[in-house]
Amino acid sequence: MRGSKAAVVLAAAALLSLPMRAEAGTAAVAVGVSAGVSAGVSAPTPASVAGKLFRAWLQDDSAAAAAVASPAAVKTLFAYAYRAPDKSAGCVKNACRFVHTSVRVPGGLNGILMIVSGNKVAKVYESRHITSVDKAAKYFFAAWKAGDRNRGLEVGSTGAVKTLFKVKFGGVGYMYQGCQAETGGQACAYSYEGGAMFLHMKGSKTRGYEVRSISYIAD
Repeated sequence: MRGSKAAVVLAAAALLSLPMRAEAGTAAVAVGVSAGVSAGVSAPTPASVAGKLFRAWLQDDSAAAAAVASPAAVKTLFAYAYRAPDKSAGCVKNACRFVHTSVRVPGGLNGILMIVSGNKVAKVYESRHITSVDKAAKYFFAAWKAGDRNRGLEVGSTGAVKTLFKVKFGGVGYMYQGCQAETGGQACAYSYEGGAMFLHMKGSKTRGYEVRSISYIAD
């Protein structure tokens, strides 16, 4: 969560000097971010586009961010509730990640994921700070309904996402039954004809809630 500020410095691999973003309780950390641009190559790479957006965000420069990202991507990124990720995890095709190494955040995403299309970041996924256990459970369920694994990882562990996304949403009708306390957290239930699905939740209002695991029962 943001509070009093200290500097986070990102150094680009291609000799780019990166600006600083102030973050709560962190010391200055040097992080290598691949510029993704080689000599003589004019076409932007996903890494270079994502790096520009990330640096604009660190500098709190919304105008620079808008030049390399969609309005929705800028809005999502600038609403990030946690301190800035301190490591670039690189890109897989057009998906580029920036992750935390010293802060525990909800979900399996562990930071920020940028989806690049051409010379702009089209969409941003990020670890979500959801202070209601019901809302976190419903957000996770909605991600499955939409078939969006990355959205699921914003509030769900990798194991929970893997379990839920083994099958596509559909078939039976699901009815939300609310949440009840269980050992170490809460269980939020969705009933359907023939059984029920339980989302086992962990976290707090301060840190945010996440879906840690999933279980099923049959009638």
